[in-house]
Amino acid sequence: MTSAVRQATISGFLLAVGSAATFALSGIFASSLISAGWSAGAAATARICVAALVLAAPTVLALRGQWRQVLRAWQPILMFGLLAVVACQLAFFFAVQFIAPSLALLIEFMGPVLLMLWLWARSRVSPPPLTLVGAAVAVLGLVTISGLAAGGALHPLGIAFALIAAVGNAAYYAAGAASDHGIPPLPFVGLGLAVAAVSLGIVSALGILPFTVTSVHPVIAGHELSPALVVAGMALISTVLAYVLGVSASRKLGATVASFTGYSEPLFGIVWTIVLLAIVPTGTQWLGAGLILAGVVTVKVGEMRAARRVAARQLG
Repeated sequence: MTSAVRQATISGFLLAVGSAATFALSGIFASSLISAGWSAGAAATARICVAALVLAAPTVLALRGQWRQVLRAWQPILMFGLLAVVACQLAFFFAVQFIAPSLALLIEFMGPVLLMLWLWARSRVSPPPLTLVGAAVAVLGLVTISGLAAGGALHPLGIAFALIAAVGNAAYYAAGAASDHGIPPLPFVGLGLAVAAVSLGIVSALGILPFTVTSVHPVIAGHELSPALVVAGMALISTVLAYVLGVSASRKLGATVASFTGYSEPLFGIVWTIVLLAIVPTGTQWLGAGLILAGVVTVKVGEMRAARRVAARQLG
């Protein structure tokens, strides 16, 4: 490995870890607003609309002369905006009303397992044994962390909403993997956020989505902050910065390696919850967290091995 390649790899890992750490803060910001009287819909709408506005100019500049490509890519853009952003964010913010942000984030990261099961059902081709083992371990972790094995310690609505967020997480990977439309990652994200912002704005204006904001100061780490500051942090740090760091990491590491590093996000979620909210998971929940992460990583390892075997057969 040359010095330039080594430096690019190290910087790529640092960018990916930074992306995971900033994404993981979203639950802290959201739970503080919700505790201050904001509805989950208002918190999600504020986050996505501000982030979409920030990325609007870079997106337009990046897409000069490529608007026909945008029209051809309307399906993955809608999928990204409505499922990966709107459904995922709303469900996650609803989940943190009932369970700790770190636990909601861990369950959301069951997304790759759900995606694997969906592809299995669609193609009727059984995944590799290692992938199935990983899925089973992740499901066992979900059962453990939800408290079902110990008689049900967590609110079932929190678990249900977090699982819906996992579906959105799966849609994120599925939509992000599509590159045949030729739209670069950053403007693709900008377009998806624009679709999400318009959708959330419409359902909020029509009263379909409860939209409540208050002037009560949210509390994070024992300090009262203005609602505008918390919204700005949620949009700029946990959305815009997180996406930019993630895209930069993917360009240096490749999507597969970057996604592996992204699985540190639930661990950062636990760290932020302990440091900023003083909520420490129980021993059983720590065990469930470890099983979920181990299962998801095992699923990805199984997928990588299967992809290598297919590539080897094609070359042969």
